[in-house]
Amino acid sequence: MSLELWFRTPAPDWFEALPVGNGHLGAKVFGRVADERIALNLDDVWSGAGARKLAVTDGPEVVADIRRLLLEEGDRYAASERSRALQGPLVESYQPLGDLLITSPGGAGSAGDPADGTEYRRSLDLRTGIVGIDYTRGGVRFHRETYVSTPDQVMVWTIEASAPGAIDVDLALTSQHPISLDASGETATMVGHAPSDLTIEYRTSPDPIRYEEGKGIGFGVALRVFATGGTVTADDTGLKVRGAGNLTVLLSAASTFRGWSVAPGNDPAVALQEAMNLLDAVDLGELKQRHLDDHITLYDRASLTLGEPVDLPTDERVSAVAAGGTDPGLSALIFSFGRYLLMASSRPGTQAANLQGIWNEDRRPMWASDWTNNINTQMNYWPADVTGLRECFGPLTDLLTGLAESGSETARILYDAPGWVSHHNSDIWMASWPVGDGGDDPVWSMAATCGVWLSAHLMEHHRFHPDLDFLRDKAYPVLLGAAEFVLSMLVEDGEGRLQFIPSTAPEHHFYVPTGEKASVDLTTTYDNWLIRELVANVVEAEAALGLSSEIAARGQAAVLRLPSIAIADDGRMMEWQTDWPPSEFDHRHQSHLYGLYPGAQIDPAGTPEWASAVRASLAVRTSGRPAGGWTSAWLIALWGRLYDAEKAAAVLRDYTSRLVSDNLLHRDGDIFQIDANFGLTAAIAELLIQSHTDVIHLLPALPAEWPDGSYTGLRARGGLAFDVTWAGGQVQKVVATAEVAGTFTIRVAGGEATEITMSAGETRGWEPKLSE
Repeated sequence: MSLELWFRTPAPDWFEALPVGNGHLGAKVFGRVADERIALNLDDVWSGAGARKLAVTDGPEVVADIRRLLLEEGDRYAASERSRALQGPLVESYQPLGDLLITSPGGAGSAGDPADGTEYRRSLDLRTGIVGIDYTRGGVRFHRETYVSTPDQVMVWTIEASAPGAIDVDLALTSQHPISLDASGETATMVGHAPSDLTIEYRTSPDPIRYEEGKGIGFGVALRVFATGGTVTADDTGLKVRGAGNLTVLLSAASTFRGWSVAPGNDPAVALQEAMNLLDAVDLGELKQRHLDDHITLYDRASLTLGEPVDLPTDERVSAVAAGGTDPGLSALIFSFGRYLLMASSRPGTQAANLQGIWNEDRRPMWASDWTNNINTQMNYWPADVTGLRECFGPLTDLLTGLAESGSETARILYDAPGWVSHHNSDIWMASWPVGDGGDDPVWSMAATCGVWLSAHLMEHHRFHPDLDFLRDKAYPVLLGAAEFVLSMLVEDGEGRLQFIPSTAPEHHFYVPTGEKASVDLTTTYDNWLIRELVANVVEAEAALGLSSEIAARGQAAVLRLPSIAIADDGRMMEWQTDWPPSEFDHRHQSHLYGLYPGAQIDPAGTPEWASAVRASLAVRTSGRPAGGWTSAWLIALWGRLYDAEKAAAVLRDYTSRLVSDNLLHRDGDIFQIDANFGLTAAIAELLIQSHTDVIHLLPALPAEWPDGSYTGLRARGGLAFDVTWAGGQVQKVVATAEVAGTFTIRVAGGEATEITMSAGETRGWEPKLSE
């Protein structure tokens, strides 16, 4: 069944416009009739003129001061304030590219007028990746399609009419950046450049967006029309098409970005020529089929069906759930939409999906639309492997490779440490230091284990798709460098334990006895989980590769001397080693629960005391303000790992009721972050399949409101893919396909664990026996 978002009216704003993309070129389609706007982005158009230098000259001395303040004086507030001296420049910001404006002069009014609105339909077919717009205007029926092709690297916009010669449109390119326009024959072009420097949105500046000639990332956009019948004319406003029977518009774009460590090219004409070359290479006769073959092949790797089909506009379905209704199919649509968004914003060779994927309309977007590496970047990639989007993971590997290179210099300058480090924020220039220039709160800036968390994704990727070449060439060097850094940072306290200092719980303050808020402390529970996991990952990687390093041996010895995971008197898992009063008891981060999810060190059966402590922590954490978007996704996954299906389902209902726009993109007021969409897809998968222990669990936390359903292609660690069908909450059939040979233990909800041995490429189906 093809899953589709559809609506009876055009998008009222950028939020509600429908997204298309190929990881590099992105667009938001509004679906207007008389004055269509398609907002454009290119993944490597950012502010900035090249990599910056970290100007901190006394980093090791500052770190020594922080350790003295914590270990000898116990002054957490002073240690937090002292850490400001480690901050480097703020990150640059991801930029909009421009807009394609398509105007239909004269005739009847826009869709929504009585003559047109009743026959208007706007849709996004997730399986084909095509936005469709259908409407009647002046008695003529029109059909439009928009998609972005990965094989041909172009955006395609087409329009057909039920009457010959009925298509009259004006096409124009525009941008918020300084540009030059040109048009000739059937082609229009735009060149320009992004800001050479920009002040992040939460800082004030008399001149926040700065352009300097010859600096900054340049871009070129090319537009070409192919009309059947009618005429095409060019003028200084763009292209005018009159009397066409049907029309195809191709748009391509390129930038002068040449890599994070070098300055971008200073001639946008070079980017324009690259864009023109893309247009010249397109075979119109094969264009759509090449797009469909690529998109459908990837999309069909996995699917989820819940309940009976519902043929209502998506916005009406969202409103019905908000009013208290039940719509299992909407949850399946949310799951599938997240997969679609990852396909559209992360493909081999592109930049990794950022805070907004690849869709942004503001020159000063919230939080720079950067890579925020204390949860948000990681959450973007949670669904990649489990839902069969192996190729979409590649850009994250590339991001880590860049951060490891940049972070090795940061580790040396700030900590006099080997290996590599990455902190809270990064951008296309691979910022790896604590950002803020001394003016940002250490509560988010001072986060020296973000790279450790990111590196765990590489090991997870290998577990889902066992590949020794990837492990040896890509994952292991990054893991080893992260471990080198962490081990060099461990210092002995007065009780013989090894402490990672400075340490924080992401974005969460605590109150010290003087009443001041601090954030830097001895090893937090979050860092404790990460260090334990990192060492285990290095050991596992070396075992698979037949290696044995001194770093792994040192790591294993060090883990034995880390502080124990602390549990408070009331049973909560403590966030800090001292049970400091938190600044927010209902804080949005669940980082101290990392060991349960996305980590795998806590399991209700294997570590019941820790699992109980997580439950006690969640009871407090969720007793205050309603959760935000990505917080909801994390909560669903945590409840899923605790096998609490109903609490997970309650969070999903709440999220759907409050935190999505009508097009299902996460929206919290005027804030758009795409991590919630990706996180929801991964969290829903966690309710349906879990493989983080030695046993693969099928339907481990199935909500009661999903009694009937099926999924295909959900993957387990170890290289298995599963198709599962259930009815009345009971599994009816299981089909497993093995990517590699192995022996696997599988437990179906309501049944006993079964051990099966499969060869590479083998598919096996069975109807499980359930317990009486």
